[in-house]
Amino acid sequence: MYRTMKLSFHRICWLNALAFSAFQTAGCQEQSKETVTQSTNQTYSIGLLGDKNDITTTTSLGIVLMGGSTDVDEAMEWMIEKSGGGDFLILRASGSVGYNSYLYNLGELNSVETLLIDSKTKAQSEAVGKRIREAEAVFIAGGDQANYINFWSDTEVSRALQYLISEKKIPIGGTSAGCAVLSHWIYDAKNGSVVSDEALANPFNSKISFTNNFLSIPFLSNTLADQHYSQRGRRGRQVAFLALLKKENSEEDFYGIGVDEKTAVCIDENGLAKVLGTNKAFFMKTLSSPEICLPNQLLHWYNNQQALSVKILNGTATGTHTFSLTDWTTDADEYWYVEEGVFKIKN
Repeated sequence: MYRTMKLSFHRICWLNALAFSAFQTAGCQEQSKETVTQSTNQTYSIGLLGDKNDITTTTSLGIVLMGGSTDVDEAMEWMIEKSGGGDFLILRASGSVGYNSYLYNLGELNSVETLLIDSKTKAQSEAVGKRIREAEAVFIAGGDQANYINFWSDTEVSRALQYLISEKKIPIGGTSAGCAVLSHWIYDAKNGSVVSDEALANPFNSKISFTNNFLSIPFLSNTLADQHYSQRGRRGRQVAFLALLKKENSEEDFYGIGVDEKTAVCIDENGLAKVLGTNKAFFMKTLSSPEICLPNQLLHWYNNQQALSVKILNGTATGTHTFSLTDWTTDADEYWYVEEGVFKIKN
């Protein structure tokens, strides 16, 4: 009798332990499911002004490439007009809600909301994708383009943005790093930021790396944009970028758009770009392949002092000066070339 009771007692303890273990496992599974559900359902909004209810307006496609520093009010107003007064969404991977009140007070909008998406996991949220698809205008804030590429590439974020561009056809823009990721070829700065002298001395510098086709945007095929242009002396490095791309794809033409600070290039649905703001924008086209573009050697891209043709437009409050991105055939204001690692201009 004692032996039987002892075995029964041990069996009861074992069954209790097993039940407790199963309870713990089930609890962990439920917690895991809850975590996944929360991640899937979160939009990662850090602030909204206006009506939280989605509305539908008539929109038209537009692209804004802004050069950094103070935002260009006229470019933002251009986006608001093209949004039909709908929901204006700010995307960023760092920072705060500063754009919300600025844009909400700038024009008639249903709402302005900022999403902070600073990881691949957050960028995969179905709720984030849905919220982006509901927007009538999207602006990508400044920051670090390496983060945008690392966090957002091939996720709900990039797929939703492509839907807005290709199907819904809304205005989309960006400033500084946000501008960089809108061009076909992106200097992604994944290994740090390169300056002009470094790039011209060695176009294969380890700091130079590219991402392409993050988004497919009309009129920006084979185009690379750079920002803070004159203020940070970036003409030389952009020429080096284009030389490297041209060397690797000699049969193709490549284009560059350089945007000064406090300046914006606004491209409409027909590919006509106008320049708003107080400084300049530069539109360049490759005319030849570089003669010398090799690792650890000075870049040499001469072509009779005409390696690239360049059109320069001054920004104004009304966008008086325009440039067609459908053919890039406007007469050049300057020609740029590089002689043994030195950037030069021929007027």
